[in-house]
Amino acid sequence: MSQNKSSWFSHELLEKNIGLLIAASLLVVSFAGLTQIVPLFFQHSTMTPVEGVEPYSALRLAGRDVYIREGCVSCHSQQVRTLSAEVQRYGAFSTAGEGVYERPFLWGSKRTGPDLARVGQRYSDEWHRVHLFNPRDVVPESNMPAYPWLRKNLLDTTTIQAKMEGLRRFVGTPYTDEEIAAAPDELKGKTEEDAVVAYLQGLGIHTRQVKGVQ
Repeated sequence: MSQNKSSWFSHELLEKNIGLLIAASLLVVSFAGLTQIVPLFFQHSTMTPVEGVEPYSALRLAGRDVYIREGCVSCHSQQVRTLSAEVQRYGAFSTAGEGVYERPFLWGSKRTGPDLARVGQRYSDEWHRVHLFNPRDVVPESNMPAYPWLRKNLLDTTTIQAKMEGLRRFVGTPYTDEEIAAAPDELKGKTEEDAVVAYLQGLGIHTRQVKGVQ
C-alpha cells in the first residue's frame, strides 16, 4: 500500500485526473492503431489488385457516387467475411486486393439488405432497373425504398474528368489521358439509373472470372 502511494503514476491517479486519463487513452489507442495499420502499407497483397480488378469506368464511377449519395451504403455491406455461411450465401470471401481502387471503402457492417460484394451479373440489367424503380415488384417482402427519380435524372458530365484526374494524381488510380478525355462522352445522355445499374453489375465479377464462383 505504501509503495502505491509513493508511486508517481498509478491507476488511482488516472481515475482521479480526467485530463490525464484522456491523454493516456489516446496514447494507447494511437500506438495500437499504428501497429496494425502501418505494416499494411508494406504488405504486397494489400497494395496489388487481384486478377480481374480494374479501375472504375467513368459510368461506374458516377454510379458509385449516386449509390453513396442515396445512402445505399447504410443498408448494404460489400464485404463477404470468411465465415462458411457467408461464403455459401454470397460467394468467395473478400480480400484486401479487391479494394485497391475503392475510394472510399464501402465494406460496411450493417445489412438491412443483403451484401452486394458479389451481386454483379447475378441479375439482368432490367431486373435492377425494376428493383430500383419499385423494389416490391421483384421482391414483394422488400423494405427497400423506391428510387424512381434515378430514371429521370441525367448524369452531370462536367465534374467527372476532375474526379478521375484527382484519383489519378492523389491516390494513384491508373487512369490514362484517353480515358479521362472520353469520360464526358461516356456519361452523355445517361441517367443516374443507368450509372447505378452499371456500378452494381460490375461488383465482384472478377471472382467468377478467376475463382469460378457461380
